[in-house]
Amino acid sequence: MNHRLIGSGRRMSLRDHCINIVLGLMCALPLLHDSDAAAASLSRSVNVNATASQVWSVIGPFCAIRDWHPVVGTCSQDAANPPTRTLVTKDGTVTFVEPQIARNESERFYTYTFRSSPFPVTHYMGTIWVVPNADNTSTVLWTGTYTPLAGKEQEAEADFAGVFDAGLAALKTRFSH
Repeated sequence: MNHRLIGSGRRMSLRDHCINIVLGLMCALPLLHDSDAAAASLSRSVNVNATASQVWSVIGPFCAIRDWHPVVGTCSQDAANPPTRTLVTKDGTVTFVEPQIARNESERFYTYTFRSSPFPVTHYMGTIWVVPNADNTSTVLWTGTYTPLAGKEQEAEADFAGVFDAGLAALKTRFSH
């Protein structure tokens, strides 16, 4: 196993180290842009009664979100590498265009951004990943960092919370036995 020793004497796995780097980059990215608005972030997670491999097989494909998220009606993906997906809500009124900017199959995560979205934000970057637990369950974590438009901070947070919570609740239900 690849481990690094950290300050407390506790060993950190390479996976945990990589996750910490991704989280650090996600938090720092909005700060790299000129803006008077403060960067914001939102994270949600859910424990599910399935192995990480089982969960990743359902949510890992970039356009699979149409199969597990209750709000997404369609997803189309271009042939580029990395791909860009276009999501349309079930009622057909809202469209998101999301380029994938990072992916790691062995660590079971992908990161994407918005090319277009109705949310009142700029510089959005979201990551969905599946972390195995020792008891053959897993945790699905969905995080996002963004810069809300001035005066739209609460609206932006509510928008992301609604999307993240609905998707994670659907996964919890799907994997309940």
